[in-house]
Amino acid sequence: MATTPPTRSPELRKDPVTNRWVIFSPARAKRPSDFKSKSPENPNNNSSSCPFCIGNEHQCAPEIFRVPPDPNWKLRVIENLYPALSRKLDHPNGQNDDSSSELSGLGRVVPGFGFHDVVIETPVHSVQLSDLDPSEIGDVLIAYKRRIEQIKQFDSIKYIQVFKNHGASAGASMSHSHSQMLSLPIVPASVSTRLNSMKEHFNQTGKCSLCKVQSKDLLINETSHFFSIAPYASSFPFEIWIIPRDHSSHFDELDNKKAVDLGGLLKLILKKMALQLNNPPFNFMIHTSPIQITDSEIPYSHWFLQIIPQLTGVGGFELGSGCYINPVFPGDAAKILRELNVPI
Repeated sequence: MATTPPTRSPELRKDPVTNRWVIFSPARAKRPSDFKSKSPENPNNNSSSCPFCIGNEHQCAPEIFRVPPDPNWKLRVIENLYPALSRKLDHPNGQNDDSSSELSGLGRVVPGFGFHDVVIETPVHSVQLSDLDPSEIGDVLIAYKRRIEQIKQFDSIKYIQVFKNHGASAGASMSHSHSQMLSLPIVPASVSTRLNSMKEHFNQTGKCSLCKVQSKDLLINETSHFFSIAPYASSFPFEIWIIPRDHSSHFDELDNKKAVDLGGLLKLILKKMALQLNNPPFNFMIHTSPIQITDSEIPYSHWFLQIIPQLTGVGGFELGSGCYINPVFPGDAAKILRELNVPI
């Protein structure tokens, strides 16, 4: 008679990067290998009415640049037609320092000046980011870098968030493959918390919390310049981080060679995630440093790319406590993804 394998006991882990506590409770879940998306993403292939498709450029908000700069483009960076912030607010030289904020009885107010851009990753509607070859994904990454370098000229901008929503349930309003960049006049609290947590780890150990793989059990795949892991205290099942091997505080320090290397690893990870988890909706975010950091902050500030497949919901406990419940231990997720063979 078959016996049920023993269930691991729950445990709490604190992430040394995000400073967040996570409850690992495998008894709440099926086997890690059985995790699949309940709502796989099936992009709509109807391109006739899609403004992001080549030939429909006139339907979009103004273009910032395209690559290459001719009618047969491979990617475009455009303004968001429905921006969260306004690039048209009147700020001399784009400056928006503390003197432009107001402290009322209800809280601090900063004018909503900023940039909200869209990166159209491919001219073809049916092509997803993971379908591109490593050099083409590298071109997308370099487009992020190029736009960041443009926006850094505005003194008012303090932080730039690059992110991708893939699938309607992950927040994507358009099925055509694209990502977004939101440039903020403030440094978000979560970014400050991350840097403070990394500083605390550095002060305690003398080492950057991300420069080396802390455990081979958490490693998924690696290349010459990057490695991918299931983080020690993953907030979500099958969460993945891609981290530069060389210490780097800002994403826009990425060069062309490393962009292609990262493009290859990102392609592999997205392919593995789609195959193992039934093509789930997902989000990826580039966690970089604020535009202005001091020399003393550089030794512990290390950027990384986070990928979160949408497999579980966030409920009242998570929203109320700031803690997350993850039914899959990261070592189990890493092993499954590491051992999965995907043709590229």
